[in-house]
Amino acid sequence: MSSTLPTQFKHPYAFNKKYKKSVAYFSMEFAIDQCLKIYSGGLGFLAGSHMRSAYDLKQNVIGIGVLWKQGYYDQYRKEDRMMGVMFQEKIFHFLEDTGIRFTIEISNHPVLVKAMFLNPETFGTAPMFFLSTDLPENDYLAQSTTFRLYDSDPNAKVAQCMVLGLGGAKLLDVLDYTPDRYHFNEAHALSGAFYLYKKFGHNLDKLKEKLVFTTHTPEEAGNEKHDINFLYNLSFFCGLPMAEVRAISGIHDSIFNHTLVGLRFSEKANGVSKLHGEVSRMMWEGYEGVCPITHITNAQNKKFWADPFLEEYRVANDMPGIVKRKTRLKQKLFDVVADQTGKLFNPQLLTIVWARRFAEYKRPDLIARDLVRFKRLMENTNMPIQLIFAGKPYPMDYGAINTFNSLAYLSRSFSNMAVLTGYELKLSRQLKEGADVWLNTPRVTREASGTSGMSAAMNGAVNVSTNDGWICEFYNNGINSFVLPTVDYQLPTYEQDALDLENLLNVLENEIIPTYYLNREKWNSIVSASLNSVSPFFDSSRMADEYYEKMYK
Repeated sequence: MSSTLPTQFKHPYAFNKKYKKSVAYFSMEFAIDQCLKIYSGGLGFLAGSHMRSAYDLKQNVIGIGVLWKQGYYDQYRKEDRMMGVMFQEKIFHFLEDTGIRFTIEISNHPVLVKAMFLNPETFGTAPMFFLSTDLPENDYLAQSTTFRLYDSDPNAKVAQCMVLGLGGAKLLDVLDYTPDRYHFNEAHALSGAFYLYKKFGHNLDKLKEKLVFTTHTPEEAGNEKHDINFLYNLSFFCGLPMAEVRAISGIHDSIFNHTLVGLRFSEKANGVSKLHGEVSRMMWEGYEGVCPITHITNAQNKKFWADPFLEEYRVANDMPGIVKRKTRLKQKLFDVVADQTGKLFNPQLLTIVWARRFAEYKRPDLIARDLVRFKRLMENTNMPIQLIFAGKPYPMDYGAINTFNSLAYLSRSFSNMAVLTGYELKLSRQLKEGADVWLNTPRVTREASGTSGMSAAMNGAVNVSTNDGWICEFYNNGINSFVLPTVDYQLPTYEQDALDLENLLNVLENEIIPTYYLNREKWNSIVSASLNSVSPFFDSSRMADEYYEKMYK
């Protein structure tokens, strides 16, 4: 096996001597560009920034993902203005067919897999391979495995993970390429570890020497568990006998915890913020065989996310230029608001944005739960605000969809409130460019990192957040952001929510809104401090470098 890629897939640069060690980075989703719709949210945004920074730093990294034929889903408004879910075929003419075909076993049946290639020069990324089962030689069930990101059917979801893990590991063998490190970004690729265990002569120590693992969430839903016999029947363990699976994984009951086994199979693991590293160590400290867990705080690629004119004014310390450009960016966002909702927003007014994946623990509707105070806030004509929501719930998370629809319905009562559909890379950038305040409301310890606020800060938005995830390492309260007092996360959730709501409304009414309207000099100093303090630490070049320093050595 070679440590060099075949000529047609090679990196278009000489490697920086710091980053010569070869790494294959496996991720279920990558947000590379608006036109490559194979991502759902933060995990993909993070992975996409990582691949861009690998290119910028001339690192010896390749990316391995899945080519989702229908993407995550297309979000639209139904006739009653509520949210609709549409699955539509995506066609990517810029991807190159490698001509590579190979089979993997799923449910004891051969499934043909093809590999598509994203040239590094197309979007400025590391070389990337995307796997698909959408081939006429496969039956429809096998073809559909790579149709929808995060399929709701457990059989299909595990099969998808096998395409990424087992398929990705086998692809590298077909390429005659053995990297120095296999990096699993979340446990989705775990089936690949069983393939590698066999490849390395059933030597678990050899596997651990090669494998590193990033865990992204303390949420139960993000740390998947399945019945071990269910996985065995799906051929998840690459033909290993059950006794050997149990012996190497340490799973002796019926519940196979994917994250736990990922931590047992890896030499090193990391959480994605300082706080998340601490939470992860507490979560897994009682389990035997878990590898050391450090932290590498997530980051976003500034070159991709930051408006270049704002950045130019920031470097020149030109606050009038920043204000003028920010006003223009707000108007561009408000053109989208007008197009979607028929509401005309004013770029001179304080604009608050909540935009990210809709999930219960993120509490998108928190600000509106006290309707009396919310109405007073929205109807204040002396110091008016404008409020925008956007984000995609998981398409089968009916609770989150109901929250989205409830906010959409509430917005009918206010000309200064908008709920937008189509939250993907393009709209995400427009919202960050046009926001004065970037609102983040997860329950503390539940948000591993939450990177959207980083790219918002790169575009002159002021973060207002609970004290969770990355913000703990960024904020200087009242200087570059506003962070709510931390409530006791051991309280019942309804008590946490009530306290956080009270604190949020207080800081909006008593600090943020008056500062914007009555002390613009101070507001501008907060914007300036935010712009200047978000990088370089929260630029993904630091993150990509840190993975080499902490994980790949």
